[in-house]
Amino acid sequence: MRFETTVQRPVEASGIGLHSGVPVSIRVAPAPAGSGVIFRRSDLEYFAIPASWKHVARVSYATSLMRQGVLISTTEHLLSALYSFGIDNVSVEIDNLEVPILDGSSRPFIELIRKAGVRQLRRKRRYLRITRPVVVEDGRKRISIVPADVFRLTCDIDFPAPIGKQSIDMDVTPESYAADIAPARTFAREADLDQMREMGLIRGASLECAVCFTDAGVLNPEGLRFTDESCRHKALDLIGDLALIGKPLLGHVIAERAGHAMHTALVARIMADPTLYEMVTFDQLAARVTEALVS
Repeated sequence: MRFETTVQRPVEASGIGLHSGVPVSIRVAPAPAGSGVIFRRSDLEYFAIPASWKHVARVSYATSLMRQGVLISTTEHLLSALYSFGIDNVSVEIDNLEVPILDGSSRPFIELIRKAGVRQLRRKRRYLRITRPVVVEDGRKRISIVPADVFRLTCDIDFPAPIGKQSIDMDVTPESYAADIAPARTFAREADLDQMREMGLIRGASLECAVCFTDAGVLNPEGLRFTDESCRHKALDLIGDLALIGKPLLGHVIAERAGHAMHTALVARIMADPTLYEMVTFDQLAARVTEALVS
């Protein structure tokens, strides 16, 4: 994609927050080139919170952003959809503290983007291209990124049965994301629900917005959308957290049993060291490919 984008027209959606259980409405509106994705709390005089790694506040079961004490929670599904569809600049007006969970996936947000349409802007799009490997580890959990000229994901998970070990490996494009990642819903194990409720979480959870696994299988009457839906949803979350870099990423991300904390730790590690990446335009990338083919 050569130039930055925004949406053509405002679109709206309403629902409840997964963890807070509060009703919430969002309005995704066009924004000028160079502004990025900015959340605006419409219930607090449109207070602005940029979708940036600089404002990460909490990463327990969801990624939350905070600026000057004002919170936006569970940002990852919307950011994942915007990022994967190449939407660089939007204003997200929200009238409560948590992005609505909708059906637990990012498919409703993809439908929202398609309804809004995509408008190309005049500013050239700049990509953050990884130039040296980066690794973050914590016991058996590990996430790394290595140089590549595309955005590629390898995601592995390992949970008790019936989820088990699952893996996905793919180049992320708008088309592959919409078909293979966006429909995957958030999930939990029935054995963990009481503990999560004691932590003040999942107040808005139901089988309409999450997959619930028991020792014997799946509680949801309609079953799974993919046999490896859990791994695909982890990839969805990972993309949403990587969006906090604020630029489209070129590199191969390899996540092994990782979660929000490790995702955002990788982002922070990258952004703390400018020697790990370079900023390039589409034209520069195309020139390099042409040069490589000629040589």
